[in-house]
Amino acid sequence: MFVDSHCHLDRIDLEPYGSDLSAAIAAAREAGVDSMLSVSVDMETFPSVLETAAHDNVWASVGVHPLEDKARETTVDELIKLSSHEKVVAIGETGLDYYYAQDRKQQMTERFITHLQAASQTKLPVIIHTRDAGQDTLQLLEQHADRDSAGVIHCFTETLDFAKAALDLDFYISFSGIVTFRNAESLREVARYVPMDRILIETDSPYLAPVPHRGKSNEPKYVADVGRFLAELKGVAVDEFAEATSANFYRLFSKADT
Repeated sequence: MFVDSHCHLDRIDLEPYGSDLSAAIAAAREAGVDSMLSVSVDMETFPSVLETAAHDNVWASVGVHPLEDKARETTVDELIKLSSHEKVVAIGETGLDYYYAQDRKQQMTERFITHLQAASQTKLPVIIHTRDAGQDTLQLLEQHADRDSAGVIHCFTETLDFAKAALDLDFYISFSGIVTFRNAESLREVARYVPMDRILIETDSPYLAPVPHRGKSNEPKYVADVGRFLAELKGVAVDEFAEATSANFYRLFSKADT
C-alpha cells in the first residue's frame, strides 16, 4: 500500500463523491493508498485541515505557506502548541518561493525561520516548499534545521546538486506527479539518484495530477500512479517500492507510527 505524503484534503474536489471526504478516502484506499498527510497552508484554515485528520490513517501538519502573503503570521509558541495535537505530525509547509514572490524575501525568510525553530523545539519534521530559491533554502536549513528530526523537500523540482545537499542534511526527497511529465527528464535523473530509503511520494492534490490524469483535479488515489511510475524508473517491483516509501514515511513522521 502507498502513502500520500503530502496532500491538501481540505481543498480537493469532492463533487464526484457527493461532497463526502470519506468517499474520496475510500477511493484512495481502493486504489492502494492507505495513509495520507493533510498539509496546512495557513492558520485560518488549519482547523479544517485538522478536521480532515479525524479519519483513520490520515495525519495533519501545521504551518503557513510562503506564498500566503495575506495569511496571519504565526509564532514559534503557537506552532508548538498546535503541534501537540495527537494527529499533528509535522511543521509546515514552509520555505521560500522566489518564482512568484521575489519582492517578499524578507517576510518569507522570517516566517521560514519561525517554522524551523518550532520544528527544532518539537522534534517534528518540517515540510519544505522551495522554488527558485535553492541556495537560500539550503543556507537556512544548515543554520536552523534540526538534523535529528530533519524533514522533507516536498514536490521536488530542484537540481541534482540541491538534492545531494538536502540528503547530506538528512532530509528526505518527495516526488509528485511532475516526475511523470514529458518534459521532466532532469527531475527523473534526480529520482534515479535518490536512495530508496530517503524517497517519498505525494500528490500535492488538488494540484499537479500525474500522467495519465493530467488536466483533472488531483486527489490522493493518484499517488499510486506516481508510485508505479517511479518503481519502473528505479527498476524495482511496485510492491517493493510501495513498502519502502511507506516505511520511509513512518520513519520520518514517526509520531504517526505511535
